[in-house]
This record gives sequence, structure tokens and C-alpha cells, in this order.
Amino acid sequence: MRIAIYTDGGARGNPGPAASAFIAVAEREGKDRIIRKYGEYIGKATNNLAEYRALIMALEWASSRGFRELDFHSDSELMVKQLRGEYRVRSPGLRKLHSEAMELLRGVKWRAFHHTRENDLISVCDMMVNRILDSRNRLK
Repeated sequence: MRIAIYTDGGARGNPGPAASAFIAVAEREGKDRIIRKYGEYIGKATNNLAEYRALIMALEWASSRGFRELDFHSDSELMVKQLRGEYRVRSPGLRKLHSEAMELLRGVKWRAFHHTRENDLISVCDMMVNRILDSRNRLK
């Protein structure tokens, strides 16, 4: 089964407190159905690191469930173009995460990466990230 994965990551400050989130959607009988929503606080990070962490969380989840056909959507143009091989990964911090993501992608039969600026599910991921960061601030 092919699933679509929507990701977002963000930091308050760059670097600063950061969180990552993803939503996985399956199409069954012509209807899209959310099968997983997940987000977590990842500590101090840059926006780009948070975007990669969201992708890696989604890849680990998809791999553990046996999904091998993945359609990725992210609002991070940098990450999408790096994953497609259009941009080099220059940042040492991103190189490690890029390598980890590429290793996880080896088990994927089919994949596509889309830079998606405006999308309802990307917006939901963004809200999840902000809720996580807001709740961390309230705990202080």
C-alpha cells in the first residue's frame, strides 16, 4: 500500500527549542484516511535539523509497519532538494541526518519527495509542532 507522509519541524530561535511532527495518510477505496499522527520535542536544534528529524521519525514508523511505497510532502525546500540529490548537503549536522534518512530509504521500494508549501496536512503538522513547543514553555 502506498502512503503519503506529511512532515514539519520547527525551532524557536535558530537554534532553539525544537519539535518535529508527521502525519501518515493511506488511501483506501478512494478515500484518504489518517493512519498516524505523531510529534515530539527534540531539544535544542535548528529548523533544518527539526525538519530532518520529522522525516526520520516518519521513516522509522513506516519501516516498522512494513510500508514500502512512500510519497513525502514537506514545506522544507532545502530538505526535499537534498533528498532528491539536487542540492549538496554542506552542513555537518545535516550530513549525519541525511545519511540516516538515506539508509532508512534503502528498504523503500518506491518513493517521491514533494516540496509542498500550502497544504492542510502540512498546516496540521505545523500546529502540532507549535503545540509541543507551547506546552514545553508552560512547563518551565
